[in-house]
Amino acid sequence: MKIPEILRVETVHQPGSLAKVLQVIAAAGLTIQHLTAVRRVEGKTLWEITLEMDEEADRSLYAQIDQLPNARFIGKSDRVFNLHRGGKIRTMASLPINTLQTLRDIYTPGVARVCLAIQQDPQLAHEYTNVDSTVAVITNGTAILGLGNIGPLAGLPVMEGKAALFADLVGLSAVPILLEQTRPEKVVELICGIHLSFGAIQLEDFAAPECFAIESALRERLEKPILHDDQHGTAVVALAALINAARRAGRNLADSTVGQIGLGAAGTGIVRLLRAHGVKRVLGADRSPQALARLEALGAEGASMESIMQHADIVVATTGVKGLIRPEWVRPGQVILALSNPDPEIEPNLAREHGASFAADGKGINNVLAFPGLFKGALAARAKRFTDAMLMAAAQTLATLAEDDALVPGPLDKNVHERVAAAVEAAAS
Repeated sequence: MKIPEILRVETVHQPGSLAKVLQVIAAAGLTIQHLTAVRRVEGKTLWEITLEMDEEADRSLYAQIDQLPNARFIGKSDRVFNLHRGGKIRTMASLPINTLQTLRDIYTPGVARVCLAIQQDPQLAHEYTNVDSTVAVITNGTAILGLGNIGPLAGLPVMEGKAALFADLVGLSAVPILLEQTRPEKVVELICGIHLSFGAIQLEDFAAPECFAIESALRERLEKPILHDDQHGTAVVALAALINAARRAGRNLADSTVGQIGLGAAGTGIVRLLRAHGVKRVLGADRSPQALARLEALGAEGASMESIMQHADIVVATTGVKGLIRPEWVRPGQVILALSNPDPEIEPNLAREHGASFAADGKGINNVLAFPGLFKGALAARAKRFTDAMLMAAAQTLATLAEDDALVPGPLDKNVHERVAAAVEAAAS
């Protein structure tokens, strides 16, 4: 896994001092992401040098820098951990509470009137509470990112990240909820027991095959938008990318042979949405017989990974296995999306070097482009469930908004998320 390390190095303010430090870094085969002069005092400059390093990389360059005559290695920090310190979300009041009258109106005794009104007409909760802007982000930690079953507490940083993105990108409140339960029927009962607090439910990082049963049971029991993001959010962004990649490669997506390597939650969701979109031939590879049975139930064909690489025009991989796809397997003109995070099945640059017409990884083709707008649109429409029409409206919108040679638009453009939300709301009507 690539990690950013920030080196703090002090150099004497003389020609060549910093250059010698940079030469040591270059000799170690590392690329500098950022270089910042923090301060200069009494002829010495303190630098922060951000490098992207493999976890297993040799750290002897710290000592090499410290041995330079005009430099001193002060220490290092990790930018990712720095940003997580203290958590990434807060609960904020939506109005100023600065008078006793306001306090009494929003709490006791005034709030009692609103409670009684909702008791008489539950629909008033949509108007007088935040339920239509609140999403539960729920996990049991059985399939966190590409890390696997690391438990719900270790998955909390992911859930906080989702909540922070909901708030920043589309103004929704999201609450991380951790479950210490893996049995599908128990998970369903727990979620049904708390669902009234939320306008919608995002299931996150639940392992296959249990995730399919959990989502299906919840959709049957609850009349509100429920989405397993690993299945459907990933599928929406993958479909958007494939619409553009096929068009730019001069292919008709519906008539292309698409290969899906890995049939867990994400892979199965992608196959299902591709079939709903009209792709006629989809090949799928997985070691699990149950996964292959689900694939065939969707109208797709089981195949080996080698066969997919030999015959598919478009290859999507969601296995969680770093470097699984060998460069020599890539055929000229193939489209390859290696979507596992944090490390892809093949690096996009390597795939392109070996003939791929388009290649991308999960950093760019990421469900952050889908879930904020999907949920905002569904909540705005007061939809009772997500439909394929809503998912495909989101995918088509994302494909349309991609600029230049990009397969999908940038994830930080809030207009993109608002456009997706509007398309989803219209499709839900």
